[in-house]
Amino acid sequence: MKPNLSYTIWFTQRTGSTLLYKAIESTGAAGIPREWFSCPPDLLSTYRKASYAELQDYLYKLGATSNGVFGVSHSCYEPHFGQLIETLRKFPACPPQETRRTAVWEGVFPNHRHIFMTRRNKVRLAVSWWRAIQSGEWHVPTDQVRKPIDLSDKYSFDAINHLYNECSMREAGIQEFFAEAGIVPLTIVYEDFIQNYEGTVRTLLDYLGLDSRSAVIAPPALTKLADATSEEWVQRFREERQNGWVNRGW
Repeated sequence: MKPNLSYTIWFTQRTGSTLLYKAIESTGAAGIPREWFSCPPDLLSTYRKASYAELQDYLYKLGATSNGVFGVSHSCYEPHFGQLIETLRKFPACPPQETRRTAVWEGVFPNHRHIFMTRRNKVRLAVSWWRAIQSGEWHVPTDQVRKPIDLSDKYSFDAINHLYNECSMREAGIQEFFAEAGIVPLTIVYEDFIQNYEGTVRTLLDYLGLDSRSAVIAPPALTKLADATSEEWVQRFREERQNGWVNRGW
């Protein structure tokens, strides 16, 4: 069954998207916005369905709560996103002969809202991303004890610099997608979200037209991972990245 309301959380890595979708899920009335497309774009094979009609209905069930609200989180990068759009064109809900990416997306996921997650400090984002890659520690539930991890020799200027650039290019790609249809998303900034966790979730519910006042929101499900090593890498990268600059940004 088609959702009554759909939304996408567009994000780049390390912007708090997992913390947000867990908070949304805890309400029980705002969809299940997980990364349903974080897989090969051949969704028929991934989800083992015989037809695109069957796949469409299956995805609607995966991401929806009983009130017909559907959610998905997605991080754009190519060629994956282009291939995903081509797959969605084959869904029965997609308008025939439609070529615009935004129209394909909103055709498959009707009555759509867009949420954009970002992080102001891209240096800290890139360091967090590289730290997660090296440690394998992407998320830690609040009720789980963290294991000691030795990262003393894992700093890499080149790797962090690459991720610093990559996150900016991914955000540029998302913004181009919005610009194609004049979309003005609800923007959630990581630094504000972690300072005002519950208020941010209620703002999102209001944006979706859902009852934010009576919603019960669970406490944050994840532990903050940044530590002394993270801070050391941030300061080291900050200095190296601006080495020789006359006018420094930070």
